[in-house]
Amino acid sequence: MGQTIGIKDMRAFFAIVEEGNISHAAQRLGVAQPALSRQMKHLEENLHVKLFERGSRRIRLTEAGQLLYGRVESILGMVDGTVREIKEIGNGSKGVIRIGTITTSGAMILPDLISEFRKIYPEVTFEIWEAEGARIIELLDSRLIEIAITRTQVDNMAYELLVLPNEPLVMVMNSKNVCGADADTIRLEEIKNKPLIIPLRWKTNFIAACKKLNFDPNIICVSDSIVQDLLMVKMNLGAAMIPVSSKRLLTDGDLIYKRIIEPEMTTHTVVSWRKNQTLSTACKNFIEMFKKLFIE
Repeated sequence: MGQTIGIKDMRAFFAIVEEGNISHAAQRLGVAQPALSRQMKHLEENLHVKLFERGSRRIRLTEAGQLLYGRVESILGMVDGTVREIKEIGNGSKGVIRIGTITTSGAMILPDLISEFRKIYPEVTFEIWEAEGARIIELLDSRLIEIAITRTQVDNMAYELLVLPNEPLVMVMNSKNVCGADADTIRLEEIKNKPLIIPLRWKTNFIAACKKLNFDPNIICVSDSIVQDLLMVKMNLGAAMIPVSSKRLLTDGDLIYKRIIEPEMTTHTVVSWRKNQTLSTACKNFIEMFKKLFIE
């Protein structure tokens, strides 16, 4: 019965990769380090491949190890997600709600929502994963999370959706280098020669809008890290395009926000969960509160 791998081996392998070394992984799993090393050696022998690069202080995966890690993450997510569904169904007063979010939407929605939710369900806890939109949907499909909060296009055939109203995009500038005649708004043509920082998800539409006005934007950086974009503006490296709700991420007198007009540019937040997944009662209650606070 060669070339097999069980859940115990998967969890051990996953822990080693996540912790970065066998010693920390052994502590996490509550086993002796030599026993864990032998387990991984037997796994490699069983699969007839090397999973780890030897001779490095921190664990490095071979190509086969990288492939296995991706598969194991998905499999364990589905296993753990299924177990959670079985245990938590019918019990909404306790449990863990696992949410994946992009930075801007999470900052806009989650602090107020979690605060209100815990007033009613104080024993429910949260795990929040932060990543770019496509990765968040991967985590949702792997059942590592129950709810995804993104700004990406989501397939309404596979997911239940709640879509928030359109949100304006703004240009944030350093107060030492403000452009635009109006105090609260800015036209695209007013930034044609300015160094710009643009999130990847809006780059194509932004460039197209600029070309319609007969100029090529001076984009010095494409970055989906909104916090990093704000810090670069603070250092006066350029102006950044961000959702207006991102103002909550960095309160600073050096930053000036102007809503983009002519043309107006907007975005929206999508909350989604899988149609074929049985949500915990706590998660269902959380979604209902979200509807009450942000939709109704």
